[in-house]
Amino acid sequence: MLTTENVQFHYKGAKGFQFPDLHCAAGEILLVTGQSGCGKTTLLHLLAGILTADKGAIRIHDTDITGLSSAEKDQFRAKNIGLVYQKAHFLAALSVMDNLKLPGWLGHHSYPAKTITDLSDRLGVAHTLKKYPAQLSIGEQQRISIVRAVINQPGLLLADEPTSALDDQNCFEVYQLLREMAAQQGAALVIVTHDGRLKDKIENRVHLS
Repeated sequence: MLTTENVQFHYKGAKGFQFPDLHCAAGEILLVTGQSGCGKTTLLHLLAGILTADKGAIRIHDTDITGLSSAEKDQFRAKNIGLVYQKAHFLAALSVMDNLKLPGWLGHHSYPAKTITDLSDRLGVAHTLKKYPAQLSIGEQQRISIVRAVINQPGLLLADEPTSALDDQNCFEVYQLLREMAAQQGAALVIVTHDGRLKDKIENRVHLS
């Protein structure tokens, strides 16, 4: 599902990163750890096609995304990749339901309300759909961000520090939800974090230094 080879990247005028080769099959979980500044978020953005590697290959579904144009990456990401961030990003003026529908509108396809409601119910946040983002707790926002990430049934699910801002109970609940959603959809799940609480939960892991 996901493999990388000799991926390198540098920001203009800054020290570059050389990342270890990664492999994460469908249904598997890969944990990428490391301290702040080691390139964890940069790596995730490379895997998502938000950044373009200077060198190397990133293959998702046998497609090397490093060779795609920006427009092709956007289309590929919309169909194949789900993203969960530490801080959920929502439009404050829209209801939770409309925030969940928004990616579909932007991608010129729609997500039926029943699909959104069913997923939200499975993650325990169906009661929030008529609310506005500011009315949600941090834990509820993370659950809604997972709904948004998996609604298009992506083959690759990327989570950037999804538990670092949560207490222990919500940390493990969010991790379990990510794991269950990935397993149910047969997706590869990559979690990028410095949160040491997940180390004992995931055997397949890489440490960036």
